[in-house]
Amino acid sequence: MIYRDINGTRLSAIGMGCMRLPVVGGCDGFIDEEQVRQMVDYALSHGVNYFDTAWGYHAGRSETVVSSCLRRHPRDRYCLATKFPGYNVDNFARKEAIFTEQLERTGVDHFDFYLLHNVIELNIEHYLDMGRDGLVPYLLRQKELGRIDHLGFSCHGELETLIRLMNVWGGHMEFCQIQLNYQDWRFQRADRKVAWLVEQGVPIIAMEPLRGGRLAAFTAQEQARLDALRPGVSPVEWGYRYAQSTPGVAVTLSGMSDLAQCRQNIAVFQAEDPLTAEERRVLEGIAEARLADSVVPCTGCRYCLDQCPSELDIPYLIALYNEFMSRDDEKWLSMLKLDALSEEELPAMCLGCRSCTNVCPQGIDVAGVLDDFIDRLSKTG
Repeated sequence: MIYRDINGTRLSAIGMGCMRLPVVGGCDGFIDEEQVRQMVDYALSHGVNYFDTAWGYHAGRSETVVSSCLRRHPRDRYCLATKFPGYNVDNFARKEAIFTEQLERTGVDHFDFYLLHNVIELNIEHYLDMGRDGLVPYLLRQKELGRIDHLGFSCHGELETLIRLMNVWGGHMEFCQIQLNYQDWRFQRADRKVAWLVEQGVPIIAMEPLRGGRLAAFTAQEQARLDALRPGVSPVEWGYRYAQSTPGVAVTLSGMSDLAQCRQNIAVFQAEDPLTAEERRVLEGIAEARLADSVVPCTGCRYCLDQCPSELDIPYLIALYNEFMSRDDEKWLSMLKLDALSEEELPAMCLGCRSCTNVCPQGIDVAGVLDDFIDRLSKTG
C-alpha cells in the first residue's frame, strides 16, 4: 500500500468513501451491513486506514454503520473522517447538537479528520463567521478538547470561494478535499484549485475520481488509444492512476459499492505507477471530446460582458448550465451556486437582445441557452 502524510498522520493513498455503500432493496437508507463489514475488513487487511463518511450520507445511516464495522478493530488501525453538513445553512444554528450526535452515532471520543462540508458560494459567509458563535470557532474549541485531530474542508465552489475561506481560516485548515478527475480537470477547473493548493502547501484529498462511475468505461476507440500507451489497463485503473499521480494529492477516495469493487480499487494503490505527461494529455483529450458533444463551447473569453445591458456574468452562467447538464445525479451543485446569486444576476434577467452573440467568437446563442436553463430549472423544481 502507498502511504502519504497529512500533518504527521500516515494515511493510505486510497480511502474508503462511504456515500455509495451497498443497500438493501434499492433504498438508500437501508445499508447492507454484512457487506459493509466484509468490505471494511478487506480494506483494513490490505492497508487502507482512511474511512470517509458524513452526516447526510445514506439518510444519516452511513456514520452509524461504518463506525459499527470499524469498532470491531483496534482504534489505532483506522482514521475516521466525517463532516459538518453546511450544505444546508439552517444547520449552522444546530452545530452543537449535530456534532454531539455525530459522536454518539459513531461511538468514538474523537474524529481523526473533520471537514467543513461543501464550501460553496451559497454558504461561504456562514463558514467565514469569526464570532464566538461561528462554526469554525466552535470546531476549534472541539479540537482543543481533543475531539478533533485534523480540521479541513471539502469544496465544490469556485477557486475564488476556496481562497476566501483560506484567507480567513487558512492557518487552521490542514487539508482540502476537491472533486478531481480527468474530465473535471478543466471542465470544473480542478486544475486551478490544485495549482493554488500546491502553491500554498495544502494537502489534497481527491473525491469523485471516477465521477460517480461515469468514467468506469471507455468506447472501443478510446480504449484502443489508451492501450497503445498501457496495454490492458482498465478504465477504473486509468481513473485512479490519474488522481494518484496528480501533484499534491495525498488520498484518493473510492466510493465502493461491493466487495469486488473494493478488491479492484485497492489493488491499484499497492504500488506507485504514475502516469506520464502524455498519458494524462490523452485522457484529458478523451474527456474534452466527450464534453464537446454535450456542452456549450464557451471558452470564457468574456468578450460578451461589455455588451450585456443586464450586466450578466454570461461565462459563469454558461459554466453553471454545462455543470447542470453534465451531472444527472448532482444537479444540486449548480443550483446551489445559482441560489447564491442576486435576482439581478440570474438567467431570467437576459433580455434576449443577442448583443452577446454578435461578438461571441463561438457564435453561441446565449439567449437560447439561458432560456433552456430556466426551463430545465423550473422542471427540476
